[in-house]
Amino acid sequence: MTTTKFRIGASTAALLLGGAAIAAMGAASAQAAPAGPKATDVSAQVAHYAVPSTKAASTAAYWTADRMLSATPIEETLSSSGRTASTAAPAKGTATTYAGQAAVVPMAASESPVSHIGKVFFTLGGSDYVCSGNSISSSNGSVVATAGHCVNEGPGSFATNWTFVPAYENGSAPYGQWTATDLYAPTQWTSGGDITYDTGFAVVSGSGTLADEVGSSSVAFNQARGEGYSAYGYPAASPFNGETLKSCTDSSSVDDPYGQSDSQGIDCDMTGGSSGGPWFLGTGSGGTQNSVNSFGYDNVADTMFGPYWGSVIQGAYEAASNA
Repeated sequence: MTTTKFRIGASTAALLLGGAAIAAMGAASAQAAPAGPKATDVSAQVAHYAVPSTKAASTAAYWTADRMLSATPIEETLSSSGRTASTAAPAKGTATTYAGQAAVVPMAASESPVSHIGKVFFTLGGSDYVCSGNSISSSNGSVVATAGHCVNEGPGSFATNWTFVPAYENGSAPYGQWTATDLYAPTQWTSGGDITYDTGFAVVSGSGTLADEVGSSSVAFNQARGEGYSAYGYPAASPFNGETLKSCTDSSSVDDPYGQSDSQGIDCDMTGGSSGGPWFLGTGSGGTQNSVNSFGYDNVADTMFGPYWGSVIQGAYEAASNA
C-alpha cells in the first residue's frame, strides 16, 4: 500500500501543506540526514534540533510577505517497503498529507482569527512551505504544536527558517513572528516517517513568552479513543486560499480504515496548509488539544486523520516543554 504526501488536486483527499513523508515505523534513535540540519537524540524516542542562534536571528527577516504567499507544499510517496519520490497519482487506498478532498461547497466553517492558532512557515531542502500550528501550555511558556512533517522530513532533515504567525489573516500578523529555537519530534517520525507519530513541537522566541502574549491551550495524552473533536487550520488548496482560519467539528471519530497507522479520523474537507492545525476535545477553540491535522486518503472522502497522542508523543512534548 502506498502513502502520499503533499499532493494538491481535486482527485486527492489532501492532507496539509508542509513538507515531509509518511512511512513505516522507524529506528529508535534519530539518524543524521544526508543534507541539512542533523537530528540528535534527547531520549530514546525524541529527536531534537537546536537552531543555531544566527539562523534564528535571521528567520523573521527571511519571511517577507511575498515569501509567505509563495510558500508551497512538496509531494512525496511512501510504500510499506520504503520511501520513493513520485509525481504519479496516488493508488487506491493511499494516504496523503493534506487531508480532505476539494468540494464545491466546503464543510469547513470560516472562523475569525484565534490568538493562539496560527500559520507555520519553514524551509526544507531549499524550498519554502506552510503549515498550521497552535500555542500550547508548557513549562517554558513558548511551545507550538504542529505536525511532524512540518518540522522534519520524516525521515531526514529538520526544517530551517521555522516561524509561527499567530492569528494570521489575509497577510496580517497582529502578534508578529515567533521563530523557532528548538524543534522536537518522535524518532519514529524523524528516523522512519511513521505517520502514527506525525506530531512535532517547536520552542519559539519573541517578545516575552508566547503563552503570555497570545494564550495557550492545555494538552492531554493517552485519552479514550472515539472522542469528539474540533479541528482548526489554514487550508490552502482549492476551494480554500490559506488566508483565513477554518474549522471542522465532528462528534464521532473512526480508526484508520487501511490500518497504516493508529490515527483517528473526523469528517473534514480541509486541504493542504491545514497540516499541524490543532484538534480540540469537544467544541470550539478553547478546549484541550489532543491531536493535529495529519493526513487523508484519496478514496475516503472528506475525512481528516490525526495521530493518537500517546506516551511517545507526550515524551516529545515534555522535552520541548522543559527546554
